Amino acid sequence: MNLPNKLTIVRLIIIPFFLILMVVPFGWGTVSFLGTTVPIAQVIAAVLFIAATITDNLDGRIARGQHLITNFGKFTDPLADKLLVMTAFIVLTASHDVSAWVTSIIIWRELAVTGLRLLLVEQNGTVLAAKMPGKIKTTTQFIAIIFLLLKNAIFAYWNIPFGQIMLYICLFFTIYSGIDYFIQGKGAFADGFK
Repeated sequence: MNLPNKLTIVRLIIIPFFLILMVVPFGWGTVSFLGTTVPIAQVIAAVLFIAATITDNLDGRIARGQHLITNFGKFTDPLADKLLVMTAFIVLTASHDVSAWVTSIIIWRELAVTGLRLLLVEQNGTVLAAKMPGKIKTTTQFIAIIFLLLKNAIFAYWNIPFGQIMLYICLFFTIYSGIDYFIQGKGAFADGFK
């Protein structure tokens, strides 16, 4: 159990605590900061989400830099990312901060691309590496979620819906990168069109 894998496990452990903080009405009150007011439990959830995104960045860098890539890491790292993001979007949909159709498209894309990647690996060992549109999608997802959780902190001073703006940029790259992955992996479905 190397350090990157431990960081991935930490990320998996954070997810249920994040979920509990977002859905259980703790009644801890609110806190006002940076131009907005947010429930204290949601601020703690946002801090956990930020910690999880930091572990996501760290575990990949450490694994590649120190040649600590394992099958466990290859499986659990993307799984932890998707569980974290999907959980966040589902709770943000439940709190009416994100439209259900946006969350649906994001989840559809994540599941479809994951299925495509598994199919390609099974067929011929091809691994679809993340390209720049996919990396932009991931980054904008994290930024959108953080600012939606924190009710557009900082930007609330100027009434700029920064979280929502990042959400729709994320949505664009979610769709664009999903199409790009299927163009790259179109050979996986060749047997169905003979």
